[in-house]
Amino acid sequence: MTERMQRLAQFCVETRFEDLPPALVEQAKRHILDTFGAALAGADSAVALQARQVFGAEPGTALVWGSSLRVGAGHAALLNGIAAHALELDDTGGCDHSGAVVLPAVMAALSLVDRPVDGREFITAVVIGYEIGRRVLEACGSYSAHNGAGWHSTATCGVFGAAAACARIFALDVGQTVSALGIAGSFSGGLWAFIHDGSQSKKLHSGRAAEGGLLAARFAREGVSGPSVLFEDVWGGFLKTLAPASAQPDALDADLGKVWKLARCSIKPYAACRGTHSAIDALGLLLEQLQVGADQVEDIQVHLCGFLLDMCGGRDIQSLAAAQMSLPYALAARLVHGHCRLEAYDEQPRNDPRIAHWLTRIRLEVDERLSEDGEPVVVMRTRDGRQASLCVEVPLGAPGNPLSEAALEEKFFSLALRVIPPVKVEPLLAQLRQLQTLDSVRDLEHLLTE
Repeated sequence: MTERMQRLAQFCVETRFEDLPPALVEQAKRHILDTFGAALAGADSAVALQARQVFGAEPGTALVWGSSLRVGAGHAALLNGIAAHALELDDTGGCDHSGAVVLPAVMAALSLVDRPVDGREFITAVVIGYEIGRRVLEACGSYSAHNGAGWHSTATCGVFGAAAACARIFALDVGQTVSALGIAGSFSGGLWAFIHDGSQSKKLHSGRAAEGGLLAARFAREGVSGPSVLFEDVWGGFLKTLAPASAQPDALDADLGKVWKLARCSIKPYAACRGTHSAIDALGLLLEQLQVGADQVEDIQVHLCGFLLDMCGGRDIQSLAAAQMSLPYALAARLVHGHCRLEAYDEQPRNDPRIAHWLTRIRLEVDERLSEDGEPVVVMRTRDGRQASLCVEVPLGAPGNPLSEAALEEKFFSLALRVIPPVKVEPLLAQLRQLQTLDSVRDLEHLLTE
């Protein structure tokens, strides 16, 4: 095997819970809590229910969260991954949406081991999943380069995170873990073609990556070999194939075990693509700064990079998927409804005639001086002739501007209560808050049923 693949595999095998900084453990617990909330809310979304119909007649032992349905482990990883990403409420900044990939895969893996997995080992596996998924993305040249080329990194890179996390749950050795990562490379895929018509395929990507990573680890556990020459500059290699112009292979293991990638991840306060969040925050601050309401605003102009325009510049809001990727809609919703929570993306709020009015008064303009990873500049003009502009470099939910514990719990309750009763939501929160003390994480399942 190559030296780089061996280092990655050794990291997956040898990292101990004690190696994780205490602050990282606490952040991991926040992201696990948040992902369960997003997945429970997404369990009764249209796309999750449609997907469930595909496998509902194929029984198994792994739970589909927010229901009483049990299916095979791979199908559970797929369905729970879809639900976690269905409403654009899951975390970001990893592979990109690491929580919606890693957590469903790890929970499904628990149903395939004959020993209890305690909370410390569970947290360690999740952290490893975030780590490997993000490092693969950075090796592809990072988010704007890889996604700008048309690949959806949640799927293409997330599958590696799921494979690494499941390999840890299965206690695979270094050689088996190399195979799991190698097989995951062949399972990688996921395109941004959904952006042009608001189709639902984006919501499938997180689940497909979770399922693929789990399957890769299962094959490796049974001795199926995977390519160890995966990230080198060779024909058929992952980076040479998916990132030929932007590959940065050194990112795979630079500062491995010292710089933790989960620490850069964000928890979403808004039910929309992360690309819209800075502008939402900027608009709210500008309204406060100029002390005006929506009825006193003349128009809004947003200066942004070309990548963000391509990703979030659409004005088609007929479908939920399309609206959640639309920066113009996010700003219009903030003006009309006063927020961008999940309720603002329901069909009736989207069809409010005031939304159509504002969509004509929100203009997007590419600024070539902005980097492809830069946040947009929002310019607001008032009806009395005043003007102000603002760029929020660190939006709410980012590590440098995190949601408060109260806000995180409020989000969790608002989402989980959509599908499970308070008698289960409150103890679920309590258990997740003390996750590292649990003797068996699978004991959480009875609190995840409807």
